[in-house]
Amino acid sequence: MAISKFSGERVSEIVFFDLETNVPNKAGQRFRVLEFGAIVVCPRKLIELESYCTLIRPADLSAVAERSGRSDGITREAVVNAPSFEEVADKIFSILDGRIWAGHNIQRFDCVRIKEAFAEIGRPAPVPVGIIDSLRVLTEKFGRRAGNMKMATLATYFGLGQQKHRSLDDVRMNLEVLKHCATVLFLESTLPNVLQGKWNSNSSMTTRSRSLLESSFPNAMDDKRYNSFTMTLRSNRGNFPYGESSRKSPPPSVGCRRVVPYTTGSLGK
Repeated sequence: MAISKFSGERVSEIVFFDLETNVPNKAGQRFRVLEFGAIVVCPRKLIELESYCTLIRPADLSAVAERSGRSDGITREAVVNAPSFEEVADKIFSILDGRIWAGHNIQRFDCVRIKEAFAEIGRPAPVPVGIIDSLRVLTEKFGRRAGNMKMATLATYFGLGQQKHRSLDDVRMNLEVLKHCATVLFLESTLPNVLQGKWNSNSSMTTRSRSLLESSFPNAMDDKRYNSFTMTLRSNRGNFPYGESSRKSPPPSVGCRRVVPYTTGSLGK
């Protein structure tokens, strides 16, 4: 697998990122990125190494609501003096390119929006060396014991507070949700006959004998391959696994399935 274009240290880092966008409500209206937030995480210790967050002013301000239904939502007034995407594109590219991407439902939503935003300014989009979509991973590994698998539902299940729907807060919550799920799976695997029967009586999933991350990446920190954990690795930088979605929420029938790369150059599913 050819990944020599990136340093070993960078390849082994995971960047959790999240986009906040408008919600198209008119015919012909498209998604516009209003906020980008990311944290770079060391996969060995799950330590946050770097963070970045910025509001983004869309080209069409009329696409942003004057009022938000959420107390801390993004309004037109909040972004009117923010930088344009083109002004922050270099920073976003440097954070994302050549790293493992992680996030909740990112394959269907955030990856698509990133590609669109860079295409709009006539620049190539950043390319990941692999993708961890926590929606798909947790649906497969953790099961639907927490409910509909939305981030807000998972956060409530683990008592992590209310989802704020702001990029940096959401990515940090995403990491905490993964930690909690991994801990539960580790404990269940320790005493499967006792704990699985009590905590997971309605799930047919099979747990692992080690933590969610390390069991899914055997020797990953040494050989950089990351072949499991429903993560798509690419030796060819041209094969970019983008998918399409009309919303950020998980699809109603996501099911327990492994990630399949989306067709290169297409925004269709």
